[in-house]
Amino acid sequence: MNDTLKNTVLFAVVGGMMILVGIFSGWNEALYILNMGLISAIMALGVNLQWGLAGLFNVGIMGFVAIGGLATILVTMPATSDAVDAGGLRIVLAMISGAATIGLIIFTKRKLPKSRMRALVLIAMAIVGFFVFRAIFDPAVDAIEKVNPASTGYLGGLGLPAVIAWPIGGLFAAGIAWLIGKTALGLRSDYLAIATLGIAEIILAVLKNEDWLSRGVKNVIGIPRPTLTPYEIDLQNSASFVEKAAEYGLSPIVASSIMVKLSYSLMFTGVLIAIFILAQLAIKSPWGRMMRAIRDNEHAAGAMGKNVTARHLQIFVLGSAIVGIAGAMMTTMDGQLTPGTYQPLRFTFLIWVMVIVGGSGNNLGSILGGFLIWFLWIQGEPLGNWLMQTITSGMADGSALKDHLLGSAAHMRLLTIGVILLMVLRFSPRGLIPEK
Repeated sequence: MNDTLKNTVLFAVVGGMMILVGIFSGWNEALYILNMGLISAIMALGVNLQWGLAGLFNVGIMGFVAIGGLATILVTMPATSDAVDAGGLRIVLAMISGAATIGLIIFTKRKLPKSRMRALVLIAMAIVGFFVFRAIFDPAVDAIEKVNPASTGYLGGLGLPAVIAWPIGGLFAAGIAWLIGKTALGLRSDYLAIATLGIAEIILAVLKNEDWLSRGVKNVIGIPRPTLTPYEIDLQNSASFVEKAAEYGLSPIVASSIMVKLSYSLMFTGVLIAIFILAQLAIKSPWGRMMRAIRDNEHAAGAMGKNVTARHLQIFVLGSAIVGIAGAMMTTMDGQLTPGTYQPLRFTFLIWVMVIVGGSGNNLGSILGGFLIWFLWIQGEPLGNWLMQTITSGMADGSALKDHLLGSAAHMRLLTIGVILLMVLRFSPRGLIPEK
């Protein structure tokens, strides 16, 4: 079987499984799996650029996804005018004072010769700058969070179209990635893993605790949708839509939900295709060949005059930007920002499994892994329930073994993902669609 036929069969199998879900469980569920599969595939493409093309071990994927979600809030939500009046200007002044302190410290460090006196001056500047920052920042935060905390209590956003938030989410993630990379990419690869994990937890802690920024654990709901995506209630109030739904034997509620999910599917597919094409062009370019050479032998590439650290920083920023775009898309589709749901198991471990199972270094494999692993993650629990009910159907009610098996069915998704990962590593260690 040649590669083209093999890849077609693999994607056809995944597509067939989604169709079966639509037939037996409803097209709403199938389209939800499809949309999240599209987003997961985009995240996997970003991680594949970092690991598959450059060998960078990023375990802070969750943080970049969260940054993309935060960008959606800051861009699309309407501004809370009372909160802006109460403390918006002072927040800006506090940020300016903090940036000025950092800039002054850097300038002083470069100008003064290395000595004990320079160290004391820098420490004094940092302490004074910190207290000045807090003196401006803390009262502003208190004033903002007191403005109708039950429904707002935060600054809000710019009120721009939702689609604009997606590239801005990528820019935010790229900025954070640049800061991490400038600090950690010159060190060994394990330090990068530690740095990305730590920064991801810091980002999540900020989202959970800084209510003035994104309402913290009180969550932001009612995020505006893209212009091309209608609202269900508008469709249900349309006589022509209700009539068309009846022709297909669908209730207006079900039909409107399917229509909304289809609109997201079209937009997400467009984004995935665009990123895939750009990633393919990058891999096949001289730049891509250089990145693979650096990945395979950093010392040899460095001896040929390549700036290994600079190239690592470049691709780390690009991959993180793609993950940030996907995070903004997911928050837009969910219609809410819930920091408590950003768990490493979902947004780091699963994405890595997608890349490994699909085929590290192959963009098409990452897309396949994104769809396959997300499908198994979602369907693992219902399939586990069905399997356990079948196995225990002949056991007496009240049996300790039967109760234990039925109670453990919810954890079948973890077992399923683990088994799939082990089987792929055993029989196809380079992934289902390996790098050539």
